[in-house]
Amino acid sequence: MGGAEMVWVIWHKPTCSTSRWVLAALRDAGIEPEVRDYIAAPPTMAELRDALAVLGIDARGLIRRKGTPFAELGLGAPDLSDDALIAAMAAHPILIERPVVFAPHGAVLCRPKERVHDLIAGGATDRP
Repeated sequence: MGGAEMVWVIWHKPTCSTSRWVLAALRDAGIEPEVRDYIAAPPTMAELRDALAVLGIDARGLIRRKGTPFAELGLGAPDLSDDALIAAMAAHPILIERPVVFAPHGAVLCRPKERVHDLIAGGATDRP
């Protein structure tokens, strides 16, 4: 994300069927995104903050609960700040919900996976 010429980027987990479906939908639309395996190359806290700003959501909106150490880390506590949740996602990238697609005109968390079609069509981001 960033730089003079914005390209399409997907935060991808190769073993996730939803992530693979979204990547295939992008490619079927003629878009060859930069594929970032966010488990192997986790985003920094700054990148997570930037992603949240582009998505227009708070940290709770990007955190994954299923199949993660969410409960063990006590991340459901309502008094936890966005900074605390962002730090947890940076330390444990499995906590980041997937896939996230960034385009030159916005970004979307592809849950449900079909949301990628709005982004491909040039539609709105996750912002209300």
